[in-house]
Amino acid sequence: MGEMKIILPDEIEHKFRRVAMKRFGYQKGAMSEAATQAITGWTDSYEEETNEKNPVDSIFGLLKHVKKTSVQLQHEAWNFTRKDNLYAKKRINKKNVN
Repeated sequence: MGEMKIILPDEIEHKFRRVAMKRFGYQKGAMSEAATQAITGWTDSYEEETNEKNPVDSIFGLLKHVKKTSVQLQHEAWNFTRKDNLYAKKRINKKNVN
């Protein structure tokens, strides 16, 4: 369990304590439970607004219509860049000379 120390304006602190005690009673752990729910609600709403989920999930299935394997795509990309790359052309020519 983590521990946080936060500083709030008096007005917000009193309001939070009053609502937390109404909701969870005057027992040990009531403030922690209220704070946990408040922070969870805030972080969940922020993630929904910004869509900051796992980036892999957002691209999953994006290329499912492509019928080539990843190796075939790598070779195709390499051949495409190799044709336009002057340095790669020089290396290819050196290999062909030997």
